[in-house]
Amino acid sequence: MNFLKQKIFQLDRTILLLVLSLIGIGAILVFSSSFIFATESRADGLFYFKKQMAFAFVGIFSLLMVTFIPYNWIHRFGHLAWFVFGGLVACTFIPHIGVKSNGAFRWLNVGGGIFLEPSEFLKVSLPLLMGALISWFSESENKFKTFILSALCFFPLPLLLKQPDFGSFTVCFSVLMALLFIFGLRLFWVISFSSLATISFYFLVMQVPYRKARIMAFLDPWSTIQSGGYQVVQSLLSFYSGGFSGSGLGQGQGKLYFLPEAHTDFIFSVLGEEVGFLGVVCVLLIYGFLIIRSFQIASRIRDLKAQIVASGLSFVFTIQVLINLGVVFGLLPTKGLALPFLSYGGSSMIASCVLFGLLLNIQRQYLPNQTE
Repeated sequence: MNFLKQKIFQLDRTILLLVLSLIGIGAILVFSSSFIFATESRADGLFYFKKQMAFAFVGIFSLLMVTFIPYNWIHRFGHLAWFVFGGLVACTFIPHIGVKSNGAFRWLNVGGGIFLEPSEFLKVSLPLLMGALISWFSESENKFKTFILSALCFFPLPLLLKQPDFGSFTVCFSVLMALLFIFGLRLFWVISFSSLATISFYFLVMQVPYRKARIMAFLDPWSTIQSGGYQVVQSLLSFYSGGFSGSGLGQGQGKLYFLPEAHTDFIFSVLGEEVGFLGVVCVLLIYGFLIIRSFQIASRIRDLKAQIVASGLSFVFTIQVLINLGVVFGLLPTKGLALPFLSYGGSSMIASCVLFGLLLNIQRQYLPNQTE
């Protein structure tokens, strides 16, 4: 017992407290935003709340389990997770195993009414792969061969576009570019990749009708209020209705079938309406402190591979938060990307907990005395 207590006190208690706070806030918001919808669709107003609580317990258990895995296992074998979840992403296209919803093949039916979204775990495993590849590349004598072999490792990225899951692809590509830039990629290659990304954006977005419609709706949502701009307009109206102090928990109107995906992608809009500007600022501060603390840990690590992994994990979390908030505030085109810890969903919840479990494992290994 004393040994376990000693191990727990080696963890960064600030991160633990912030993560648990977000999980608690998320549970309250899922209850508030889904009660009426669950009552009519499932005949049980607590259906989504109970499932979210189960996800939370599994997530917290996963966080602690990953935190106390011997770090040398992660150091030696962690990158293999990328190939495992990349394979699972490929399995989403297999009939009777992959599940199609809203025109996308993103989920696996694992039985018992449980569905797994492997792309959520793929994003978390990307920093583990990048840590191994960048370390390998820095030590390799044949750079060209190493580059070609490394490039082949990213086979899951085209699969994300095929699903389609442009949000997860954007997160992975952004993290990839951020890590390459920070850890030694020459400016010439940064400019080259950026130019290629711009050209790819045109073909991947502007040449695909439904994605182009989202861009047009983003540029002027009020002119497309009955179609592509509907979600953004309803989200902004929810924030407007909340005012300074909010309408009160459970009293929001947007979730009454006005705001689509109220308990998932647009749950922050429900927060804005029910707790107002004050509540929004408080939750944003929690996210801000958690992001800053994550990057602080990454910046203090002196082992190259561990620093790459910690930085990558911090970027994965940060980019997901920024994209979701950008969408609900009308600053980015609509994209189906969950808000970590707040949105309803088991894969997102567990993957986010695993992410911070990995970060705490690295912190415990390299910064055991920096716990506050």
